Amino acid sequence: MSNPLRDMEKPDVIFCIGTNMTECHPVAATRLKKAIRNGAKMIVADPRRIALTEIADVTLQIRVGSDSALLLAMAHVIHREGLVDEGFMRDRTTEAEAFLAHLAEFTPEWATEITGVDPDLIEEAALLYGRAERGAIYYTLGITEHICGVDNVQGLCNLALMTGNIGREGTGINPMRGQNNIQGAGDVGAIPNNYPGFQSVIDPANQAKFAKAWGREVDLEKGITKVRALEQAGDQIRAMLIDGENTVVTDPDRDHCERALKSLDFLVVCDLFMTETAELADVVFPASGFGETDGTQTNTERRVQRLRRAVPPAGEAKPDWWIVSQLAQRMGFQGFGYTSAKDVFNELCSVSGTYAGLNWDRVEFGEYQWPVPEEGHPGTPRLHEKEFINGRGIFKLIRYRDPAETIDDDFPVWLTTGRRLASYHSRTQTGRSEGIDYLLSEESLEVNPGDLEAWKIEDGGWVKMSSRRGSVRVRVEATNRSPRGTVFSSFSFNDVPVNVLTGSGYDPITDTAELKVCPVRIERD
Repeated sequence: MSNPLRDMEKPDVIFCIGTNMTECHPVAATRLKKAIRNGAKMIVADPRRIALTEIADVTLQIRVGSDSALLLAMAHVIHREGLVDEGFMRDRTTEAEAFLAHLAEFTPEWATEITGVDPDLIEEAALLYGRAERGAIYYTLGITEHICGVDNVQGLCNLALMTGNIGREGTGINPMRGQNNIQGAGDVGAIPNNYPGFQSVIDPANQAKFAKAWGREVDLEKGITKVRALEQAGDQIRAMLIDGENTVVTDPDRDHCERALKSLDFLVVCDLFMTETAELADVVFPASGFGETDGTQTNTERRVQRLRRAVPPAGEAKPDWWIVSQLAQRMGFQGFGYTSAKDVFNELCSVSGTYAGLNWDRVEFGEYQWPVPEEGHPGTPRLHEKEFINGRGIFKLIRYRDPAETIDDDFPVWLTTGRRLASYHSRTQTGRSEGIDYLLSEESLEVNPGDLEAWKIEDGGWVKMSSRRGSVRVRVEATNRSPRGTVFSSFSFNDVPVNVLTGSGYDPITDTAELKVCPVRIERD
């Protein structure tokens, strides 16, 4: 996130795209509601009529997978109407002239053919954001889990750069993280192309730095993503360690995922519970829960927080850092002689420029948002206020691309997936709570009442939903939240393994699966 959470109350125009925030980030969403009570206007772009649309000034109910076309058309209108911030573009960006010329063909009428949104609504949304004194963008996986996820995010960056809506209070480009420490995971280097602190692994200077810090040679090429690792399982990759992820439930193309894991010679899983993935493992290490663990986590606004153990771990459970350290030592690796989470965090601070001014004792009672580049630095709640890290913001020329698979006579319905308020992710934890299970005990498929009538299916009845990869059986829920021709389901319930169906394509840059778009066929069961 470029801006702190408290800035969510400060915009005069809020643009939410691909984020069902009231269900996926309900606490943060209260800040947006407060902003609206204070007079802010809201634009919501989503294939479904989510709860945010009830308080939105402009609702853009787009066809799944058409986000980049919408963003190009909005940029076209902003440029055409002279709403660009020429001073900001001149002083703080590059490639602006080529970008503005590129926009000429992407009219609202062009976008309507792709998105299904009325051109007047596209114009209204573009003018609202373009005229904002403080325009803020919020998004989540709804625009990133596509084969064009990078294009979608770059389209949002283009909007912010052309209007100067970045680096100021109540503005910015703000991804809302889907896990409590997913930002921290990236910070510490759990990304195949980066060392801790987002330092490229193929930069010779970084290689020398980390070889010296770790006292050993380092790999000279970037690693592979999980997608590629599963493809190579049983061949180049013979053993795998999965830590804190229920891969079998959350990954696309579940059958492929299970085959890959079963083809390994040896699978190790670290987790709190015996998940569907852990059941496939040769060895399962019981990990400690958040209330049993000392450590740190870095949240969606880049704020580093201390995690304090309240009770000792149950049974033989151990913290993840201890498990990994012990494995490394027993495999003969040097440099893993950590005795506490403090040792691990202080090493991170010594090698990461974004954490360089922090240490375990400093974060004990203080609150800091990275980057904290030096000792005594107060932290950086708001990014890009005076300059960009690379000097200038770069406009990217993007174009619309169809999803990897589109509807046809055999699979004529769009399926999109997501999360629900009462069931978190794979239900590894929430599925073990009787109270939460009472609120939502089974999965359902949201279907527009008009489609139910056309398909001769009853509300509450059962259907067989099939894609090019497999089929699942699911109960139907009639609702106007989903438009005609589009159905919605979460992937949380193991007895309705929706990710058997997904996995038609991946973003070529990030290897992110296109979980949000999947052509399916619906049949009465």
